[in-house]
Amino acid sequence: MSDDAAEPLKLIALDSEDLAIISAHLQDAVLQVGDLAYLPAEKRFALAARRFDWEGTELGHKRRRLAALHFECVVKARSTKIDPKATGIVLNLLAITFAGSDEPAGEITLHFSDGAAIRLEVECIEAQMKDLGPVWEAVATPGHPDGD
Repeated sequence: MSDDAAEPLKLIALDSEDLAIISAHLQDAVLQVGDLAYLPAEKRFALAARRFDWEGTELGHKRRRLAALHFECVVKARSTKIDPKATGIVLNLLAITFAGSDEPAGEITLHFSDGAAIRLEVECIEAQMKDLGPVWEAVATPGHPDGD
């Protein structure tokens, strides 16, 4: 890790605006299906990801950081186009969104490439993202084609 590495992020989301900030920091994070965990007895959904350090690009860096994200007050979790038994499959996180049904309750959706998604039915938005420390040089900067 270089001396000019940014301080590790610690973010909390208690509303959709906060969640959008976490989403921006986790855009293009990569993780394996085995890095996902739903703990229904604890009403918690958690994941570990290797996020692209977007804030570091302003300093000319191209890095990834290990980060953890967890959601509290989760009453149901379901997935689309994700096989929970295929633990080694790599997922690319594109965005995290919230749709309120009976606010503060609603549905948090983790959108992955190729149409994969995880939908969390929550009593309210309560999420925390934290960098866990390791930082390494990324092979490439994620890119997004222009268009729809």
